[in-house]
Amino acid sequence: MPLLLLAVSNRGLMNYVRTHFMDQTFKGLYQPNGFDLALLIPYFIVLIVLASYGLHRYVLVYLYYKHRKNRSDTPPAEFAELPRITVQLPIFNEQFVVDRLVESICRLEYPRAKLDIQVLDDSTDETVDVARAAVERYAALGHPISYHHRKNREGYKAGALQEGMKTAKGEFIAIFDADFMPPEDFLLRTIHHFSDAQIGMVQTRWTHINRHYSFLTEVESILLDGHFVLEHGARARSGVFFNFNGTAGVWRRQAIEEAGGWQHDTLTEDTDLSYRAQLKGWRFRYLQDIECPAEVPVEMTAFKTQQARWAKGLIQTSLKILPQVMRSDASWKVKLEAWFHLTANLSYPLMIVLSVLLLPAMIIRFYQGWFQMLYIDLPLFLASTFSISSFYLVSQKELFPKTWTRTFLYLPFLMALGIGLTITNSRAVLEALFGVKSPFARTPKYRIASKQDSAARARKYRKRLGWVPWAELLIGCYFATTVWYAVVNDNFFTVPFLCIFVLGYWYTGAMSLLQGRFDQLALRNASSEPHARPYAVGV
Repeated sequence: MPLLLLAVSNRGLMNYVRTHFMDQTFKGLYQPNGFDLALLIPYFIVLIVLASYGLHRYVLVYLYYKHRKNRSDTPPAEFAELPRITVQLPIFNEQFVVDRLVESICRLEYPRAKLDIQVLDDSTDETVDVARAAVERYAALGHPISYHHRKNREGYKAGALQEGMKTAKGEFIAIFDADFMPPEDFLLRTIHHFSDAQIGMVQTRWTHINRHYSFLTEVESILLDGHFVLEHGARARSGVFFNFNGTAGVWRRQAIEEAGGWQHDTLTEDTDLSYRAQLKGWRFRYLQDIECPAEVPVEMTAFKTQQARWAKGLIQTSLKILPQVMRSDASWKVKLEAWFHLTANLSYPLMIVLSVLLLPAMIIRFYQGWFQMLYIDLPLFLASTFSISSFYLVSQKELFPKTWTRTFLYLPFLMALGIGLTITNSRAVLEALFGVKSPFARTPKYRIASKQDSAARARKYRKRLGWVPWAELLIGCYFATTVWYAVVNDNFFTVPFLCIFVLGYWYTGAMSLLQGRFDQLALRNASSEPHARPYAVGV
């Protein structure tokens, strides 16, 4: 009854629909001028391009399920005699996790006579002493482990791996970053997939030790799960190119050498080598059921630094590799997927353009009528944004069939976080496009696995992002203005989308500025309350 009264009232639902979508009084009076077209044409071009990348996510979901029978679970055969493996551990200033790394690697189940472990250390701080002591301790226990320290850091991680190849004894190379803790049977479960002589690399799935540490780490974990389940899963199953993730994988040494070895002219040396190897004819295998635990960043700035490095590196790789892919004999499906894979981060500067044009476009479109906005703009917005929601929901349903529905709680923040990365990642993408070189900025890890672990040690490697957080807060204010404009003009359909933009920019900006404040407060509280739990940065 109340709904019926609302519908028939002068300011009710039916009146809203009648006045906004059925009123033809001013139809045809508005005619767009040159200035309007100068704004609307790039606005729609950007929306269409963003929608195409959004629709590509639906394609990945489709390919994942269409080729489910091609899932790689068991090796085609087993080696009669296990081959020799070299395990490479590239580290740089990782004093909090390096001893845990060495301990995990030395627990791997594999004949010691067939194994050698290299700690490739480029550190310039106390990590040198910690790593050397850990290596000496386990070497004394009979483990085949050696310590290699470089002082010049030439080539960064790629340079360290290439330098290690000079003394590596293995026919196969397993690589783990400093925060990884591979299961004891990792090598035995992966090595037999190389019994197929065409397999050049085997990648396993990352899992997350500190997934439940904070709201930020929950969202980060969902983002990574989407990559490892649907992106890797769909590409591997459908037979197109996919990439080694820099860690938690095993390479055939011959594949590395034939592809030209590790090169450091991009910040994603792993993706660069992956494409070069696959262009040489090597096939890759993705093992979704083999999990390799690691940490995700606990601070916003560390997360943004990681994402910016990946964004810049992929664009650098696209400039280097895509021309080779397009000239190759690969199928059109491989070439098209390579394009979407390597250029996906172009969406970030396009988001900047969209942000600038959104409010003027809303004002101009207001005079055209809301109905036109709904049947033109709304489908493009849905293609651009809702594909993200469905993409990550499917990945969580695959991994956690009993609890995946809790992902709905994180979806608005997941989309908001992706939007909040726009400034940082756009800067990285533009640097790549204009050839601006930058050092390899590694993601600091602090051995924080649960809420009982203190984030105070993060002060050791914490970095600030200068003007970027302030720009994010300012853009958030701009979108708050668009929310106000939409509400004042009864354009309620766009308000949820605009609020996600406000949340994303304000959240990433505020957490970048406030990081470290919470653990300082926790340290002060701890002095008076010995068992006080520190607040997690990023909550």
